[in-house]
Amino acid sequence: MASIISRAAATLSLERPPTTFSIPRSSVNLSPTRCTARFVIPYSSKSSLFGRRFHALCCEDGRRRLSRPMRIVSASNKEYRKMRGRQVKSKEKQLELSVSICIEEELPDDPEISSIAELLRLNVPMAMKLAFDRITDLKYKTRDTSIQDVGDFESIELSVLLCNDEFIRKLNKEWRDEDHATDVLSMSEHIPELNLPVLMLGDIVISMETAARQAEERGHTLIDEIRILMVHGLLHLLGFDHEISEDAEEEMEEEEEFVLKSLGWKGKGLIRSAYDAGNNENLHIENPNGTLLNSKSQVSLTNARALKEASSRGVKIVVATGKARPAAISVLQMVDLAGKDGIISDHTPGVFLQGLLVYGINGREIFKRNLDPNVCREAGHYSLEHKVPLIAFCQDRCLTLFNDPLVDTLHTVYHEPKAEIMPSVEHMVAAADIQKLIFFDTAEGIATSLRPYWSKATGDHANVVQAVPDMLEIVPFGTSKGSGVKLLLDHLGVSSKEIMAIGDGENDIEMLELASLGVALRNGSEKTKAVADVIGVSNDEDGVADAIYRYAF
Repeated sequence: MASIISRAAATLSLERPPTTFSIPRSSVNLSPTRCTARFVIPYSSKSSLFGRRFHALCCEDGRRRLSRPMRIVSASNKEYRKMRGRQVKSKEKQLELSVSICIEEELPDDPEISSIAELLRLNVPMAMKLAFDRITDLKYKTRDTSIQDVGDFESIELSVLLCNDEFIRKLNKEWRDEDHATDVLSMSEHIPELNLPVLMLGDIVISMETAARQAEERGHTLIDEIRILMVHGLLHLLGFDHEISEDAEEEMEEEEEFVLKSLGWKGKGLIRSAYDAGNNENLHIENPNGTLLNSKSQVSLTNARALKEASSRGVKIVVATGKARPAAISVLQMVDLAGKDGIISDHTPGVFLQGLLVYGINGREIFKRNLDPNVCREAGHYSLEHKVPLIAFCQDRCLTLFNDPLVDTLHTVYHEPKAEIMPSVEHMVAAADIQKLIFFDTAEGIATSLRPYWSKATGDHANVVQAVPDMLEIVPFGTSKGSGVKLLLDHLGVSSKEIMAIGDGENDIEMLELASLGVALRNGSEKTKAVADVIGVSNDEDGVADAIYRYAF
């Protein structure tokens, strides 16, 4: 993502109850087949999320990682909807599992959410019983054993809250100073020293929005992902902590896989999914190129703060990027720069796909340029013949011809739309208008083979450009990010003399030349730095923030 910033205009290239399950206490073994269920209605409609420990799976440095537990200081009271149940009388003394399924009020009144909550009302106790059996029967090297023999308790209480990204982001910000949404937080209420007859297991908070995105990335349903997150949170509450050591991570990972497989639930556990994603990211993530994004494909908090401050001072910022609009929104959403009060949304101006898609006032499409279908056909056949991964960008869609780890990283690392595999080249060309193509290869392979070949093959039908060394882009002839910016400025009635541009790649050259002040970051290509008015610090040194503070105010 490259950027343009100006004083006048700126472009950035970038009360219902807990569900109570009663279980006979005559045996320590809490077999699911032996439980009956009853549901009661509490009189309090407020959730108490105070003074508890929590764990989160979050994104940092462009990768997913599992965070350390923190102590919660406070949280605002919110109203929740809870799932109503029915009561069934039990004939024998039982250990009660009191499970509250709550829906945060800001979530839409969606039948799918209600259906998932109803399933959780049954699924959570199933996971609890299985996990309780395991911690009673097995010995672990690393697990905190403050909860061990659940047969010593008369009842066990647990709540699961479904919320949106904004709610969980605020929790993350307040408790961890991490200003982005995460997928799951688990918070324990258990205090062993009190010797209470009730085991206050705690709360599990799950973001439905983040869960939905992860479900799409991992190729399973939303309820599959919710179950995975719930199991991860539950195991933390039972004393598992993957952060202690490699042995602890291995034990918790094994437990996640056991619970999911035993219950017949789809998907990998959260730890294994994070590990697999990390392996994929290592294929492609360490890249020195980037403007707003650093070498780990992340927007730094320093850059984010600078952009927010510039915006608050009246500087207009517009994204101009080689990315598709959904990808740019996704990246900037992580640092609270997307949406109503951010610098990008579906309703803001922007330049995307190297200037091939331009959106004007209120996010309305004002320009689109497509590749020659014959160029797309030839590229598709080349991809199949030489086994070189290819992505076709079609506005908000990505198409490809075969699976490849590099294709996956475009989605998991760079947040581009997940590529749809087409059965043939003709299917790919006919599926949608294609604005640009990207070939993936090593930097050496592109420099010695792909670029020389395609520079000749495209002739006057297309241009070959590079933003990063290991991706070769083919775009319609005579187009550039700069031409898209010029078109947008004319649409907005802004002079190029009023803007500052910040970039690093070859695809930013025309844009830097257009602006009254062109800033090339130190990590940029030599061709780009040659046309710049100023050479700034690198993307890993918060080059965008540095340029803003030096020249935009």
